[in-house]
Amino acid sequence: MTKQREFSWPVRVYYEDTDVAGVVFYANYLKFYERGRTEWLRSLGWEQDVLIDKGLAFAVAHVDAKYLRPARFNDKLVVKTRISSVRKASVIFEQEIYRVDENSDESDDNKQQLVNKATIRVACVDMDTMTPAPMPNYLQEEIAREWC
Repeated sequence: MTKQREFSWPVRVYYEDTDVAGVVFYANYLKFYERGRTEWLRSLGWEQDVLIDKGLAFAVAHVDAKYLRPARFNDKLVVKTRISSVRKASVIFEQEIYRVDENSDESDDNKQQLVNKATIRVACVDMDTMTPAPMPNYLQEEIAREWC
């Protein structure tokens, strides 16, 4: 089996992301994952607002997250995104967040510590009915060709 392609997006932990103890508030990991998926889609040449104008949107349908270590105020993180499955109306993402050593870059895997991982199913929905809708064939084919 070949290794799946991976998309990485850097994130810095701001004060607003943390609780009173300076630790990332648990729900904010979902925001980091959202940024990773949005930037991944953008890297394919697709903007979500353009899809919305066409009457389609992506909505999170299921999340299974594991909190392994705390990320803290001012940590340098990287969100890694892979696709595990593409269906007619949904995509399943495997995402991980790593703390990156301040003196290294995001590409040095030896200087990274896994802090959170999640499996996230995102459904394509019709904006008028807010019900599942098939992804446009060209987008589904591009995702499957390039990422699976």
